[in-house]
Amino acid sequence: MDRVKQLDRAPAGRDPEPPPVGGVLWSVAGDVRALLMLPAALTLQVAHPAIGAGVDDHSVFRTDPWGRGERSLRSLQLWIYGGEEAAVEGRRLRELHRTIRGTDAHGRRYHALTPAYYSWVHATGFPIYRHGLRLLARPLTEAQERQLYAEWLQVGRVLGIHDRDMPQTIEAFWPYYRKVLAEEIEATTVVRELLDTDLPLPAPDRGPLPLRLALRLLWPVLRRPFLRLRAFLTVGLMPPDAREAIGLEWTDAQERTLRRFARIVRTVVPALPERLRYLPLARKAREAARRAQR
Repeated sequence: MDRVKQLDRAPAGRDPEPPPVGGVLWSVAGDVRALLMLPAALTLQVAHPAIGAGVDDHSVFRTDPWGRGERSLRSLQLWIYGGEEAAVEGRRLRELHRTIRGTDAHGRRYHALTPAYYSWVHATGFPIYRHGLRLLARPLTEAQERQLYAEWLQVGRVLGIHDRDMPQTIEAFWPYYRKVLAEEIEATTVVRELLDTDLPLPAPDRGPLPLRLALRLLWPVLRRPFLRLRAFLTVGLMPPDAREAIGLEWTDAQERTLRRFARIVRTVVPALPERLRYLPLARKAREAARRAQR
């Protein structure tokens, strides 16, 4: 049977459940600090030529960057905090990717649901979370790291990824990860575009009307500083081995600046009230979980 068609269908039996309430992902994926890690994860994903070509050819990230970002963030939150909606969202994503196919920059055919490609998109989240948490929160213990990986595998099942297509232990994950870095990752067109600090990025068009109007007015001044900050955090919050594989420069001075920034984040974010610290879907799920325990 064709490997794409195998992954194109949801696994047989009951819908896979999202990661457990109170788990590692439950605590970190809805925290606002996760927003700082997402550009690094996206960049590592599109550094794979097939995935980069798929985004280049089929995504609206150029014409609707803020809408695309909002939809991607909501999708990710549903995988973890959506309850029964998690599996529904997983099926929606598989359907969305069914027609995404083409030829990459090396002339090789790709399909978005090819297991090796679809699994890599998902796999990148684990090393990004692991590295980002070390800087922006605190390093995971060995037990927490193993739990995070097990929960990330569960998210993969929600997305329709078969266990045979993802390493099932941390010990198996790292050789797989290093092999992809060594043999497949490169600075694709989309990577270079995501790190471009002179990109003609439109002003944000999401959020409360007063904020949108203010940003539209100030955007000619704010655009370049925003793009420089995004590029800085994208490269800085990427694991060093991934950064090296893509060929991204990173200096000792930048590392010192990142660590100063991270200290501020580690101090400020835990002191925020829950309504500011957690993203809306995560906050609602946490409130519902507390009510259920009463």
